[in-house]
Amino acid sequence: MIKDAMEKNEKATPNGADLEVLKKHFGMCFNSDGSLDLEKLKARLGDQVAISNEGYELKFLGKNYARLLTSLETTTVVVPDKKHNAKPENAKSKNVYISGDNLDALKHLLKSKQGQVKCIYIDPPYNTGSDGFVYNDSFGFKVEELASKLSISEDEAQRILDFTKRGSASHSAWLMFMYPRLMLARDLLAKDGVIFISIDDNEQANLRLMCDEIFGETNFVGEVIWQTATDNNLSQISIEHEYVFCYARRKDLQPKWFQASEKALLILNKYAELKVSLGKDVESIRVALKEWITKNKKQLDGVAHYTYVDEKGVYYPGNSSNTKPGGYVFDIIHPKTKKVCAKPEYGYRWPEDTFKAAREQGEVDFGDDETYVPKIKKRLETVKDTLKSYYYEDNRYWTQYLNDLLGSYVFDNPKSVDLLRHLMKFVVTQEDDIVMDFFAGSATTAEAIMRMNAKDGRNRQYILVQLPEDLDARLASSSGKGKIPIENAIAFLDSIGRSHMLDEIGQERIRRAAAKIAAENPKGAKTMDLGFKHYTLKEVEGKTLDKIEKFDLNDNALAATDDILKEFGVETVLATWLVHDGYGFSAEPKVVDLDGYKAYWMEKHIYLIEPGLSDKGISALFDKFETEGSFNPGNVVVFGYSFSWTQLEALKNNLLKIAANGTNKHVLLDKRY
Repeated sequence: MIKDAMEKNEKATPNGADLEVLKKHFGMCFNSDGSLDLEKLKARLGDQVAISNEGYELKFLGKNYARLLTSLETTTVVVPDKKHNAKPENAKSKNVYISGDNLDALKHLLKSKQGQVKCIYIDPPYNTGSDGFVYNDSFGFKVEELASKLSISEDEAQRILDFTKRGSASHSAWLMFMYPRLMLARDLLAKDGVIFISIDDNEQANLRLMCDEIFGETNFVGEVIWQTATDNNLSQISIEHEYVFCYARRKDLQPKWFQASEKALLILNKYAELKVSLGKDVESIRVALKEWITKNKKQLDGVAHYTYVDEKGVYYPGNSSNTKPGGYVFDIIHPKTKKVCAKPEYGYRWPEDTFKAAREQGEVDFGDDETYVPKIKKRLETVKDTLKSYYYEDNRYWTQYLNDLLGSYVFDNPKSVDLLRHLMKFVVTQEDDIVMDFFAGSATTAEAIMRMNAKDGRNRQYILVQLPEDLDARLASSSGKGKIPIENAIAFLDSIGRSHMLDEIGQERIRRAAAKIAAENPKGAKTMDLGFKHYTLKEVEGKTLDKIEKFDLNDNALAATDDILKEFGVETVLATWLVHDGYGFSAEPKVVDLDGYKAYWMEKHIYLIEPGLSDKGISALFDKFETEGSFNPGNVVVFGYSFSWTQLEALKNNLLKIAANGTNKHVLLDKRY
């Protein structure tokens, strides 16, 4: 567990994660000492490899240190919020809210969600100088140790350590903060997954270079310019926009991004109403529909020209003229006048067979007589939305919305629910798509997903991560107007009986948004997942680390102790192991009774955590292996501190016996510390 992770971290290197990927796919290119044979790799890949001593790349102080952080195992444990998770609305929920450092959370999540997340949206700190971003970590490397790991001088290692311990809001600090998080996020994305990242001018250029390196330039999908509220503090140019960068895990696997037009649906719904009230009178329907569209033209921007109606529905006569010389030239006879219709100057944009097929289906607009150039009808229901590179929305609405929802002015500039829904509707389309936000803030992403599900009846899942920042500490270090939202936040948390931690606000926002959505959708509320499971990531305290480091199995030779287990708790050990073994945060293991001893079984693992396993209990365990065909875990996992040497030997010997009997030959004893 913790000791195992610490021992693994001692051997970690900046390129460790990358080498593991290469070993997995190109193991034949490594020498017996573990080094990569570049010539073998080049031979294997042939002419697809180009090695150059010169190139274009992003460099910043601490880049190798950031890569090292990617390779380190997290030493945090997973603490389930038992009371919250047991509530009816949360017990079966697939949504997850994690309170903790997102670097640790991403490492935990990779154990079970690697390659499974369809969409990531993050709104990281912008490093504006006023957003509170300061890089500061507590990994506690010594100068000599860091110099050795990074293959740098001790002077350079000292510069990096001074940089991390002192805290900084420089460009290098921001890049060092974001780099490992984006590296881990990349590995969480599914092959057809995408990531959206909000940013402003302070770091957008650096972010683009960093993402090009991490995701690959060829996987850059594009950027959306979001014009929001007017800048009232301009110096030279009024900055009224932010950026949303989009990268794909593999752009070549992305389909074309089209969605049925929501604005077109508004017109179709109105058309359906008019058909009920006006019957089959096509002309009356057309007049009434055109009048309604004119009144709502701003809301229907982009489809407001669909004012034509026939017996089949609403359409617009599309342009049939070729835009330059070389179009198709042929005669079209007008159905009423029986004369040849007027031709476009440069010919038709489609061949005669296409026109004939459309004519047979009644999909040609001929006009009143032959002086009108015939056009193929474009049906309103075929109109598709595309994700355009420009989006306008005044975000002051969502600030007020959140203030009203919480009853307090807490967040300065929460993200727009509509913006997130607009982005995600093109990529998050399947029933069980997973969406992640590891800078959760006010939990806008959770509400966006719940509202998308409420609209179309699907059950997309979200995973949110938020640092449980101490608001009392932030208030003490703030001054002037910056204190106001923090004071409001603390007063709000007091009013609902919660601790003064930032993550508590996001959780409460989800609860209130869920209640609002349920009230707006009374019929669908019973089948919607409007709850979430909550977990907290905690670092092991110093006194517990001392006990772990001093633990000696020889002292436990005959009798086990629960001394270290008390520091964690059974629920925390079990939750941490379930996450570690790939079952995820919401796993529900079965309780197994071994002659009065409680064990936990989850598919391939049987977990023995508490002390007190008797000889009869050990016999009961191995009787299950030999007599119950459905009981076939491949790993017996023990919390090493809870077992004596004699108990561990008894478990090992029994495993050897069942292997010798020809059953369950591959069951492993996994001792964790």
